[in-house]
Parts: sequence; structure tokens; C-alpha cells
Amino acid sequence: MADGGLSRFMGGSPGGVIFRLILASILVGALMALLGLDPEGLVNRVLQMVRGVFSLGWGAVDQVVRWLIYGAVIVVPIWFVARLLSGRK
Repeated sequence: MADGGLSRFMGGSPGGVIFRLILASILVGALMALLGLDPEGLVNRVLQMVRGVFSLGWGAVDQVVRWLIYGAVIVVPIWFVARLLSGRK
């Protein structure tokens, strides 16, 4: 991949992107340490949450699907109209 392609893929110059990623990683790591969180604990909590959702049974999944449909009835038409109106400029 050419240097221009790499810059386009990364969203900026590779050195600058790497620097920003390192800085963001340090800040997030410091915040996690301040809150007493660690990556392994976070993964375990997410897995527990997923297991909890499945232990609720398919009734919970059915309820979430209903919420999705109810919300989509409102959100999708508003989005569609907004897209149509934004194209008229």
C-alpha cells in the first residue's frame, strides 16, 4: 500500500495517528486504574451480563425485539425525511 493509501486508511499520517492512539491508551488506562478496573474484569463482567440475558430466557429477547420495532416505527421515517430534506440544499 502506498504511503497515501496508508494515510487515508489510518485517517491521517501514520506517526500522528500512532501518537494519538498511544496518548488515548495512556489516558484510558489511567482512568481505568483510578476506577479500579482491569481488562480481564471488564471482559468477565460483559460475559456475566450476556449469560444473565440468556438466563432470562427468550421472553427477554422477544421484548427487546418489540422495543426495536416500536422504536423503528418512529426513528426510520424521521431519518428518511431528514435525508430527503438534506439533499435539497
